[in-house]
Amino acid sequence: MKTIAFFNNKGGVGKTSLVYHLAWMYAEMGLRVVAADLDPQSNLSAMLVREERLEELWETENGSRTIYGAMGPLLEGVGDLGPVHVEPVGDADLAGSLGLLVGDLGLSLAESELNTQWDKCLTEDSRRAFRVISLPWRAIESAAQQMDAAVVLIDVGPNLGAINRAALLAAEQVVIPLAPDLYSLQGLRNLGPTLRRWRVDWRDRVLRRQRAGRPVDISLPAGQFAPAGYIVMQHAERMRYPVRASQRWIEQIPTVYREEILDEDSSEAPDVRSDAECLALLKQYRSLMPLAQQARKPMFKLNAADGALGGHATAVRNCYADFERLARRVAQKCGVVIDP
Repeated sequence: MKTIAFFNNKGGVGKTSLVYHLAWMYAEMGLRVVAADLDPQSNLSAMLVREERLEELWETENGSRTIYGAMGPLLEGVGDLGPVHVEPVGDADLAGSLGLLVGDLGLSLAESELNTQWDKCLTEDSRRAFRVISLPWRAIESAAQQMDAAVVLIDVGPNLGAINRAALLAAEQVVIPLAPDLYSLQGLRNLGPTLRRWRVDWRDRVLRRQRAGRPVDISLPAGQFAPAGYIVMQHAERMRYPVRASQRWIEQIPTVYREEILDEDSSEAPDVRSDAECLALLKQYRSLMPLAQQARKPMFKLNAADGALGGHATAVRNCYADFERLARRVAQKCGVVIDP
């Protein structure tokens, strides 16, 4: 199982749509996939599950079947990680290949407890603290085991809070979606030092407990979340080149990514199109998105019955090729094996 988080400190870059489409694409390519919605806004869950079904899953009288519902017993001090529900999603062709760890707006209520227990991991009585901080990882691990999943794609919110810290501990790799604007570059500058500090702080906490001779009797995340690369989202092109308004910011991305995320010298940063850290330059598909939302399927799965005719049909084929290429690129960087 490979765990990949998609994260940026800047919101509105199409991160959730990216996770949604890649989850479908990997399932199309024959992998068993878990999409883990660890963003309290739960937009990924809303894209994958109809509202009527979400209402059933969020129902609390008998215990909600969400990530927060599974975390609830330990957070409330009455147990440990509860039953983890994996919701089957996708069309008939993907039966059994794509599952959702359902998001929950209630997850935001765990922010304070996760923050408190992070500090308590450094105390002598840290057993419960490690159990709390590892909840997202253990929920993801359980979901992946149920699905026999090859890959878990983790969607998180655009902030540097305690929920996202615990969520990222569960990831082996982090893919960073970017928009071609000033705000995404600033997000990179915030993100790099924070990720490095979180990795160091987690290793320090685990090592301290081990050196004190107090092993933890649960599965703990490795806390690697190594940078896998970046994706430039929603940039507009003319004649296969970014428009001038985007070009200014796109040109800066390789330099800022190396300085802030990789903590490397950027004096010889390449052009973004030849940058090995750039996983893709994804075009805008404005004409397809409304059709996809109405049909409740990925843009690259649209057909004539959904209104994808003429130029739309060509855009669908191009979209499929773009996401297939991106899926293989991410898989190559993250060690996910896909049959040719």
